[in-house]
Amino acid sequence: MRIGILGAGGISDTHVRAAHGIEGVQVVAVHGGNRDKAAALARLAGAVPYDHLEAFLAHPMDMVAIGSPSGLHAEQAIAAVQRGLHVLVEKPLDITPARIDALIAEADRSRAKVGVFFQERLVPEIAAIKSAVDSGKIGTPVFIAGRLPWYRPPEYYGASRWRGTRALDGGGALMNQGIHTVDLLLWLFGPVAAVAGRTANRLHQIEVEDTAVATLAFENGALGSIEATTAAGPGFPRRLEVTGTEGTIVHEDPPRPAAVADATPHRRVLEDFIRAIRTGGAPACDAREGRRSVALIDAIYRSARSGRMEKP
Repeated sequence: MRIGILGAGGISDTHVRAAHGIEGVQVVAVHGGNRDKAAALARLAGAVPYDHLEAFLAHPMDMVAIGSPSGLHAEQAIAAVQRGLHVLVEKPLDITPARIDALIAEADRSRAKVGVFFQERLVPEIAAIKSAVDSGKIGTPVFIAGRLPWYRPPEYYGASRWRGTRALDGGGALMNQGIHTVDLLLWLFGPVAAVAGRTANRLHQIEVEDTAVATLAFENGALGSIEATTAAGPGFPRRLEVTGTEGTIVHEDPPRPAAVADATPHRRVLEDFIRAIRTGGAPACDAREGRRSVALIDAIYRSARSGRMEKP
């Protein structure tokens, strides 16, 4: 399986290390907007560097892993699937439902597979919660809460050309950091019928929110909430609470080490996606599944602007 890496930032480094941990997988090409970073990552991967997208996509390969700024994801993924390449995209799939719809339509025409790096679906502890909900072990779903009290220093945004911008990040604490938790709430309890949200900037001088809260009404009658911020000093682990009529499950993420991020979660997603390509099955999170979290966050943003309940 020959993989092209589209993007040369920190997450693409994780994609390379994840790919190198899979037998029979080879990273063959790297594309990045920053020529020096792309060349450095290509050397690490043992691949060919490119700074022109069309030349990169013309390199012989089977699939592309996209880790570029969020607002470029759908455009670049469409260019790849038009060449018949399978595409695995970092979260979010893009920053608007409309762009994702265009990608889904193009992927359907080309019959290429599109997946999303929602690696937390494949974390064993989270998968066990999913099994408990689906099997009825906790009874009828009552309430689900996700809390993300994270901290990012000002230079996290200041040193980036795209983080915190409306055009390329699409949102702040919800669209960038909180989207993993939003995906899990939807994965565990199903579609949301209506949402009420509020957003604020409490610390960072950015175009989008650094703090958000929302109340969710699920189609199955359960309720939920999400809190996300990058302004909670000094930062604390994410917490997930899943409550049913027969029991409650609480999961708190372990503290993140300061060292280089573990590529194991991303490797699981790559392995799953490659298995889907080879068997003709569905990946853990395909494009239609990946759209749901973006649509819900879009509804939260609309609610924050209108002051009313909104539908995803």
